[in-house]
Amino acid sequence: MEHDETGCQAPPEGPILCINNCGFFGSAATMNMCSKCHKDLVLKQEQAKLAASSIDSIVNGSSSSTTIGGKEPMISSTMDVQVVSVESKPVSVQSSSALDSGESIEAKKKEGPNRCATCRKRVGLTGFNCRCGNLFCASHRYSDKHECPFDYRTAARDAIAKANPVVKAEKLDKI
Repeated sequence: MEHDETGCQAPPEGPILCINNCGFFGSAATMNMCSKCHKDLVLKQEQAKLAASSIDSIVNGSSSSTTIGGKEPMISSTMDVQVVSVESKPVSVQSSSALDSGESIEAKKKEGPNRCATCRKRVGLTGFNCRCGNLFCASHRYSDKHECPFDYRTAARDAIAKANPVVKAEKLDKI
């Protein structure tokens, strides 16, 4: 069989490495790039088109993009726009209130690992937060085991009163 008659091409001799030298194999369908590099290229092209259309709308003086018949405008010419990545550096801004609370920030750094409020045992991620606001280990997690100052009875009464409001009908005049 000849491939020239059918219009098919012979498969390549071996696998083709990605042209971005990322170490993965590419294919002719993705312009000899691996799937990740091809996806990144497509995203950069879409971002460049969005940037070009937003710049075009700013230059034309319209605040929003004009639509024809509810469809997005088509860009007839393609532009090669180079996308430059900008490294961002974190900037810390301290206000006067942040300077006053400097002692509390230092206290948080000095706390160290999470510990049970009763036995001071390290609990890490397995600690239990109580309604009284403290952290406890598995043996002290119940309110009767750590002498909890939280009033569960009042909290339950308030929750029931809020969930079940009293409904009274107005008194009717007797005939």
